[in-house]
Amino acid sequence: MKQIDSSANSRFKALLRLVESSRERKKAGRSVLDGVHLIAAYQEQAGKPEQLAVSRQGLVNPEIRALLDGMKGVDTVVLSDTLFKMLSSVLTPTGILAVVETPRPQPVPRDLDTCVMLEDLQDPGNLGSILRSCAAAGVRNVLLSAGSVHAWSPRVLRAAMGAHFALAIHEGVDLQAAARGYAGKRVATQQRALRTLFETDLTGRVALLLGNEGAGLSAGLLAAADTVVSVPMPGRAESLNVAAAAAVCLFERIRQLGAAALKK
Repeated sequence: MKQIDSSANSRFKALLRLVESSRERKKAGRSVLDGVHLIAAYQEQAGKPEQLAVSRQGLVNPEIRALLDGMKGVDTVVLSDTLFKMLSSVLTPTGILAVVETPRPQPVPRDLDTCVMLEDLQDPGNLGSILRSCAAAGVRNVLLSAGSVHAWSPRVLRAAMGAHFALAIHEGVDLQAAARGYAGKRVATQQRALRTLFETDLTGRVALLLGNEGAGLSAGLLAAADTVVSVPMPGRAESLNVAAAAAVCLFERIRQLGAAALKK
């Protein structure tokens, strides 16, 4: 494994550009995975990464050593702890990073199953949490408008904790066109909607439409919905975080599917 101690090293500078620049990651078609859990999830779902970078301190970590042992043949560099800290996006560096080709799903299927459509979502933590809830709820397709945060940014990847690799994530989608062409029920969420989520049939094929953290859904996307619903909030909170609202919607659907199955 090549040892790197200088920030002037070309390999280190290339890694730093990928970590720091969304534009660079998009241009290269590459993503950076930070930590054992994410890299192991990628290996399980997609195979080996293109490149690994490990800190000297990371080399003595048993989990990292075990991961490296299972990645024979992968181009691996060992960085000084100081250099690795410059690459890490967390306060306590994990000790290992991987560079992978950003998965590119096929175009949005014509016969789209149950899915989540996200319009202009801005917070990486919110998107990561929603992706994790989708994976847990068995909803594979997630559609993002062009104005949404990049799904493969390091902060989104960290928040989703490996959910990316169980999903088909479609970015830059014309959501109004996708919603209008959707063959199932289109259920939009809006804070002050009169109809509640819990009195809405979510069984069958459903597209859940959720909007920007501050502005909510656009008028055009609301108009494309069959039903507009709210999550009841009897408490004194002004609003519900979009990631929490998405989780409530997804698992209310699971509850309804279970209840419907019991009736058969």
